[in-house]
Amino acid sequence: MSVEENYLPLPKNLYVETTNKCNLRCKGCIQYRGNWELERDISLEELIMITDQLPDLERAALHGIGEPLMNKALPEMIHHLKKQDVFVMLNSNGILLDEKMEHDLINAGLDELRISLDAASAEGYRKMRSSDSFDSILANLKHFENTLKVRRKNRPKISLWFLGTTENIAELPEFIKIAADIRVAEVYLQRLVYFQDDDGYGLAKQDSSLVDSDKGAIELIQKSHNLAKELGVEFNASGLCAPADSLKGKSRSLAPWRKCYRPVTLMYITANGHVLPCCISPFSTTYYSSIILGNVFATPLEEIWNGLKYTNFRKQRQTDTPPVCCQGCGIFWSL
Repeated sequence: MSVEENYLPLPKNLYVETTNKCNLRCKGCIQYRGNWELERDISLEELIMITDQLPDLERAALHGIGEPLMNKALPEMIHHLKKQDVFVMLNSNGILLDEKMEHDLINAGLDELRISLDAASAEGYRKMRSSDSFDSILANLKHFENTLKVRRKNRPKISLWFLGTTENIAELPEFIKIAADIRVAEVYLQRLVYFQDDDGYGLAKQDSSLVDSDKGAIELIQKSHNLAKELGVEFNASGLCAPADSLKGKSRSLAPWRKCYRPVTLMYITANGHVLPCCISPFSTTYYSSIILGNVFATPLEEIWNGLKYTNFRKQRQTDTPPVCCQGCGIFWSL
């Protein structure tokens, strides 16, 4: 097959780790065991350099491994992207969401703010995230929602995210109530991703992951679904599916990873410039070098996107023995 036949147009969706620094060490995150890369922030100039290479960019997620609000240039980055008519979103733990940050994000034009909370109580939050910040985060969110109301703004849209594990799933119904109480209209259940090639760390191991054989978990999810409907909260799951369905892994014989859209539609760039196939990959394999497809500070994006490493990764993903980072996708966690 010729180079021309392998050519893919540059992606319209971009993930950029604006920083890989974090003010938490959550048990479901690889930061719990230590990051793969040295701590670093992306600068505004670097972000511009990256996005200038993507003329058809439509959507940018300014997060990855780390807490985006720790990068002081974040509002300027959002403002720059909005001037290019790009939809901008980010995921945050909400700890730094003070009044100044509220106004900075609103004024910059942020479209969507996802808050990862993973608990419905201070005790549950402490177990999941080793922090006593639960009450202050809820206070931040209540204040933010009130600020949006006072300023008559409907952006950023705020949603709450719950990483479901065997340790915290009992708190899911109360989580729905909290969302309704602070007027957050959307809640998402997220499946745990864990390494496929070692014993794991923290909660990121197989025996912490929810599966559809766990009848208690299914009942709690159904209860949460009914409660959300009653309270007017939209309840969904990551992976473009319903919460209960997200627990149902497909058979390995069906090779569900072949249907994954990420390697052909979006690009993930770390704070150190490494290009990875998706945001799940650093959580699912210890062979970090195997998922680095290039570096944006050394090579133009188009050369990386259509280069040999990316092309071979895409080809292997279409076989029965995909790259290690893909082997659980669609089986142990959502596509």
